[in-house]
This record gives sequence, structure tokens and C-alpha cells, in this order.
Amino acid sequence: MEASAECMLVLIGATPEGKKELVGFQTGVRESAQSWRELLVDVKRCGIEIAPDLAVGDGALGFWKAIEEIFPSTRHQRCWVHKTANVLNKVVRSVQVNMKADLRDIHGAPTRAAAEVAIAIFADKYGAKYDKAVAYLTKDREALLAFFDFPAEHWDHLRTSNPIESVFATVRHRTVRTKGSLSSKTAKLMVFKLVSAAAKTWRPIEGRKPVAESRPRRQIPERRRDHRDAGSQRRLIDLVTQIPA
Repeated sequence: MEASAECMLVLIGATPEGKKELVGFQTGVRESAQSWRELLVDVKRCGIEIAPDLAVGDGALGFWKAIEEIFPSTRHQRCWVHKTANVLNKVVRSVQVNMKADLRDIHGAPTRAAAEVAIAIFADKYGAKYDKAVAYLTKDREALLAFFDFPAEHWDHLRTSNPIESVFATVRHRTVRTKGSLSSKTAKLMVFKLVSAAAKTWRPIEGRKPVAESRPRRQIPERRRDHRDAGSQRRLIDLVTQIPA
């Protein structure tokens, strides 16, 4: 829908039982806080009475501004897939392989403390020559590490906005193939059908509980990084919330 500069805004959430669901979607102006605000107000009107524990997304400034207004208690988690790609874009190609591995050591750390140490090592290693890449990473330190404050079994679900990205990779492909024939109505229908189909493969969040009832982090048994072994079967979410049953 290039002529009207519209894009599709989509929210995916999780029920208290851990089932991931499509929360809401609508067309809007790209990066617009007002468009995101309208969508958030709409889902709140439709029944999202409890503020999400955590919102996960990329650097779209409009989204973060809107969610601070509508759900001020919701914490922010920046998507590691988007952040990694943006950091790597600031360095030469020959450095990217090693830098990507160092970034993985941060978000794949066993504890928040270990992640903080990995960030410090990253800054020492690349700061002299690639200061822009380091600055781009560290400016969002808190939002990048927020997932560590949730139960460890949820971390794989909280680090990226991959479910929505994977759906829209298909949407972009089909939009190119049908360029010029999409209206707002047909685009919404396409997105709904694609998300509905993708939902059948979403992995539920095991042991989902309200944060107030979750075990403190120190009581969670030490775990090895088995989340790296799950490969492409891992499915992540964009918005962790409680949807009334």
C-alpha cells in the first residue's frame, strides 16, 4: 500500500495459560505513535484490562511512545534480532562474524550479571575502532536485558519479535507478487489468514504465570543453554500479556 504510505500494525500476546494468540491488528502510518495508540486503545477496549508484563518489539519509536501512554507499567524489551542486524551494519563485513558471536554471548548468557560482563567485554573489544556500533548497543542496555528478570523458561519467547517477522516475510513476498492490487481491506484479510495459519505452529509458553507468582530468579535451577539447540522450531512473541479467558 505504498501510495498511501500505510503499513500493518500487529500485536501477538499470550494467555495466562501460555497460549499465544493474535491480539489485534490494523493498518496505520509507519512508525506513527498515533497509529499504535489507536490500536492499543482498541485492544484495551476489547478486554485487555491487565497491562502486559512486557512488550517486545524493534526500535519503532511510535510503538514505545504509545505503549508508555496506554500501558505505563509495561516494561520494554528490544528485539535482539533487529538490534544485532543494526549493530552489524555499522562495521565492516570482515568483522561481522566474530561480532555476531560476541553479541550472542550477551543475550545467550546464563544470568543477567553474566550478560552485563559480556557487554563490558564487547565494549572493550570493539570500542576503539567501532565506537558507533558499541554506542548503538549500549544505549538500549536496559531494554535489551529486561527478559532476564522473567523466569528462565520464558527467555526464548521474550528476546525477539520473530513470530510477527516470519509472518510478514510471507506478506512482503506476496505483496511484491501482487503489487498494485492490494487495498486496505484485502491487505487486512491477507494478514489475518497468514497469522491464523502461522498460529498453528506457535510454541506455547511453558509454565506461564503472572510475574507476581513467578519464582524469584535465584530459585530457578541452573540451566545450560539448551535454548540454542531448539533451532528453527523455537517460536517467539511480540507482546506478553494476559488475555481474559
